[in-house]
Amino acid sequence: MNLVAELKWRGMIQDIMPGTEEQLNKEMTTGYIGFDPTSDSLHIGSLVPILLLVHMQRAGHKPIALIGGATGMIGDPSGKSEERNFLSEDQLQKNLDGIKKQLEQFLDFDPAKPNAAEMANNYDWFRNISFIQFLRDAGKHITVNYMMAKDSVRKRIEGETGISYTEFAYQLMQGYDYFWLYQHKNCKLQMGGSDQWGNITTGTEFIRRKAGGEAFALTCPLLTKADGGKFGKSEKGNVWLAPDKTSPYEFYQFWLNAADADAEKWIKIFTFLSQDTINQLIEDHRKDAAARLLQKALAKEVTIFVHGEEEYRKAIETTEKLFEQQNAPAESLSVEDLEGMNGVTKFDFELSKLQAGVDVVTFLAETKIFPSKGEARKMVQGGGVSINRRKVEQVALTVDASMLLHGMYLLIQKGKKHYYLVKAS
Repeated sequence: MNLVAELKWRGMIQDIMPGTEEQLNKEMTTGYIGFDPTSDSLHIGSLVPILLLVHMQRAGHKPIALIGGATGMIGDPSGKSEERNFLSEDQLQKNLDGIKKQLEQFLDFDPAKPNAAEMANNYDWFRNISFIQFLRDAGKHITVNYMMAKDSVRKRIEGETGISYTEFAYQLMQGYDYFWLYQHKNCKLQMGGSDQWGNITTGTEFIRRKAGGEAFALTCPLLTKADGGKFGKSEKGNVWLAPDKTSPYEFYQFWLNAADADAEKWIKIFTFLSQDTINQLIEDHRKDAAARLLQKALAKEVTIFVHGEEEYRKAIETTEKLFEQQNAPAESLSVEDLEGMNGVTKFDFELSKLQAGVDVVTFLAETKIFPSKGEARKMVQGGGVSINRRKVEQVALTVDASMLLHGMYLLIQKGKKHYYLVKAS
């Protein structure tokens, strides 16, 4: 398999250094991508670099996932308008452990295979390097002029907040990572998002100047939504890979709700479906967009890749109960149906308050379905709230125990897509 050709038709290459394709076609090549340990879980923005490594391994090359234990203490200025807070060592270790566990789901680390994936942590080599040693070994090989010419640095220098020396040195540290992996792991390729191009090419330049070696670079586009919204964001914030941060149902719904233009682009990037299969799906979708064949295929493939077949099946079941049976009265849902709605946000509410009766606006705010009474009132007045599949017509509505399904539950719908299950306790 020609890795570069595969990535190109999928729309996964933004920049590529001359000679990269020839290197990959010539021999099994070791390549790496760095992952920033700012959380104990990666989110779907990290899926693109993960998939780059998976494609690389499937093409017979050797992937390295580099966790930035040292650089995570500093913070990358690329794409940032201000400096990040430093992480404590305890929090950093917790994040490293969480990310390592996730990466092991997607890459084959079987040491018996010649192209077995590996993990590395740059803290392992930086912790033994003194400041003086780093300046002598790394600092003298890259000029300040070269570093200041990078977009990520120039934008921060020209901005209001400026850039600290700590973050200014980040690209030098990342360049040293590439040099260390080149020396110790024969790594000749670094990949990453297009915002990393400056940092990555600093590494190739560092290898050329310090070791007289040749190294290569490849970046993928940064994804945006067709409507201008930020990719990977939902109503609750980031869409995480960890099921305890974003449930498999919510994860599935994110992809299922993709706009047509996004689905056409994302199904190439986020699935391993063949070019012929994808082209046929796009053609069928354009004939009957209402059937959402493209979104369903996308949501299925990505959910199974991240969470497995069983969680995908559960997400489908919950989706059917909530959306495809919308015309059926809520009373037709059994206790098992309600309790089995995996991924739907669930709240407890005091039974005594329902027995006394509470106005709907207060109820919606106290359950945390809405952050404030003002937002709850506005949504009710706009016809955007339903209780037990009945639209709330007036803000004066009293929510009481007589409305409980099976004497215990209230099914709340906010807008078209967001459901909540309230349990009286």
